[in-house]
Amino acid sequence: MGTEAEAAEVVESVSDLAVQDPPGEEFSAADLRWVKYASSEHQRDDVALIPYERMDAFIAGECSNPECPTRFHIERGRKRDRGTLREVRSDDYLLYRMYWCSFGPENYGEGGTILPSRKYRLNTRNRAALPQSMRGCTCHFAIKRLYARPSLVLIIYHERRHINKSGFICHGPLDRDAIGPGARRVPYVGSEIQQQTMSLIYLGVPEENILQTHMQGIHRYCGSDAKVDSLASQYVQKLGMIIKRSTHELDLDDQASIRMWVDRNKKSVFYYQDSTDTDAFVLGIQTEWQLQQMIRFGHQDLLASHSSFGVSKLKYPLHTLLVFDSRQHALPVAWIITRSVTKQDTLRWMKALTERIYSVDSTWRIGGFVIDDPASELDPIRDVFSCPILFSLWHIRRTWLKNIIKKCSNSEVQREMFMQLGKVMYSIWSEKNPMDALEQLFQDFVDQTTFIQYFKSFWVPKLEMWIDTIRSLPLASQESSGTIEAYHLKLKVKAYDDSQLDALQRVDWLVHKLTTELHSSYWLNLYADESGSFPEVKAEYIASTSWQRALQIPDDAVIFDDKEPFSAKVTSQKDTSQMWTVWNAGSEFSLCDCSWSMQGNLCKHIIKVNMMCGPRKDFQPSLSFQSFQRVLLDLWQKPMDDSFSLDLSVAWVMQMQERIQKVTQLATADGIAQVSNRLPIQWTNKKGRKVAAKRTSPLRVLPHSNGTVQKDFTPKKSRKRKRLSTVSG
Repeated sequence: MGTEAEAAEVVESVSDLAVQDPPGEEFSAADLRWVKYASSEHQRDDVALIPYERMDAFIAGECSNPECPTRFHIERGRKRDRGTLREVRSDDYLLYRMYWCSFGPENYGEGGTILPSRKYRLNTRNRAALPQSMRGCTCHFAIKRLYARPSLVLIIYHERRHINKSGFICHGPLDRDAIGPGARRVPYVGSEIQQQTMSLIYLGVPEENILQTHMQGIHRYCGSDAKVDSLASQYVQKLGMIIKRSTHELDLDDQASIRMWVDRNKKSVFYYQDSTDTDAFVLGIQTEWQLQQMIRFGHQDLLASHSSFGVSKLKYPLHTLLVFDSRQHALPVAWIITRSVTKQDTLRWMKALTERIYSVDSTWRIGGFVIDDPASELDPIRDVFSCPILFSLWHIRRTWLKNIIKKCSNSEVQREMFMQLGKVMYSIWSEKNPMDALEQLFQDFVDQTTFIQYFKSFWVPKLEMWIDTIRSLPLASQESSGTIEAYHLKLKVKAYDDSQLDALQRVDWLVHKLTTELHSSYWLNLYADESGSFPEVKAEYIASTSWQRALQIPDDAVIFDDKEPFSAKVTSQKDTSQMWTVWNAGSEFSLCDCSWSMQGNLCKHIIKVNMMCGPRKDFQPSLSFQSFQRVLLDLWQKPMDDSFSLDLSVAWVMQMQERIQKVTQLATADGIAQVSNRLPIQWTNKKGRKVAAKRTSPLRVLPHSNGTVQKDFTPKKSRKRKRLSTVSG
């Protein structure tokens, strides 16, 4: 990394640095010439200047260090917009990120720092080493995309050696004091290989296949020989033994067991409130991988809520927050276990979750929030996320269809009743009264006493609440509804597929299921999709939603019958002699006679038929599109499909509408004082304020629909610099 003479060179301005662009697809610190940089913020740090477009190549090269192979994660980061600085220094940034070796900064290994959950260190000399990879590595560097020159990146290497606080190499082939006995002779196992192996074990993959996959990962870092293969086999066997012997019951008392789990997994808990006489039990779980996916897929996109799972079976219901990946599949990024739906408790855990995200990326924002329960508190969502809210009909559709099939034996009656319930929902957007359509349903099917009694006792008391919510909020599309339903089905299989029926009333059992089997399943699915390592897993993951399966059906497989204008037939792709009939085509309340639909699910045949009904004028638009029409009274162009693009369009339009209303309010006011008097008082820290007190944009001044002003996460100036700018001004 440069000679001693080069290392002794000190510069005081980034402008004095030469731009370096080493050849090759990847390069590392060894390929750069490093100089010392001294400023008010940097105390003689090693720095180098490279093009911004080569930043990923540098990070990849650092990860491929043969002496200490690793991966670097973003420990923290900040951004700022152009035009926010009055005075620009040569090292001011547009983007700042600190990358830390994934074997640090914590040390969970033998001889390292004591775990926060223990007052003593376990003796691991005579037992298999626990699968922990955090070894207290202090190697880390920061990058700054320069404010004055956005095409360049300043690399600041704070610690280039992969050593712990004691100064010893703590991982890799040169590590002599790694975790467990004889660890210096054990082949390198990175966090990715470890998570991959654990996921395969949790999912019940045969040990031979796991070992083969594990060895392929090991051979990327060291050669293949009999000794390496033997040690890798022992590692897989020991890891499998640890997982099989692990139990959810850390204590016979469930409450004490949960306290112990929270103590041992503090990095995976973003909020915990124990149950007392005054407070309800709330446990918020989010692993580091889930945090990364929430930042990656949630920024400027949709966040969905899957609420109240297991209300009647679990001790505490489960609430899940979902993001949608590049294939628009739902990924669980946070689990909240609680029975409390109060505004106060919801606001607490939502704030704790977003504060955790802002500590990594202060610019993170979502484009819209999808809820599926009309009883959800909307104020906390608006206060914390400051975004439009959409409503999904997947829950009410699925519940109505399942109960119709269960309580009515005649297939023709099932179709007519479900279609009539659809008319109740569609009448919300017409001049008809939905209750009149419901009364017509009771009269037409008076002989179906079982279902009518169920509907009157369970749904009629709260149907008005559902209708009011549907009227007041834009509706989510069938694609997002089908994706949330796919997550629901997978969660149901994982949660209820257990021989210990009494375990459903234990919270520690639910936490164990979520953080092991379900988490591993989604990790492996996304890893297989992006890396192509497991073709079978990838193919199954792609086809895990009805929307994706519907895309595989060709258009010529759908036949519309002129004699039956509101039905269609779909040719089976497995058996061309088999045809499925879809009734009430073009509606969210369509019904198919395939086995998947008759279980209450949204099948691929319905989605495919509805896709083709969209452009046809003889079919009424979907409920989600009708709500879109209500938001945009004058639509110039209709979206092609009832898809995620429709959801994002609704979210963006609602946000634009709110901002336009605020600008109109400012333009029609007699003066700025009339508007500013309505704003809440906002106290600012006079010490080191980064931007001028006067706001430059009226949109930044005006509150959102909830009446609050967004927080400014812009880093502050130093006291010295503030005084200089004051004197010069």
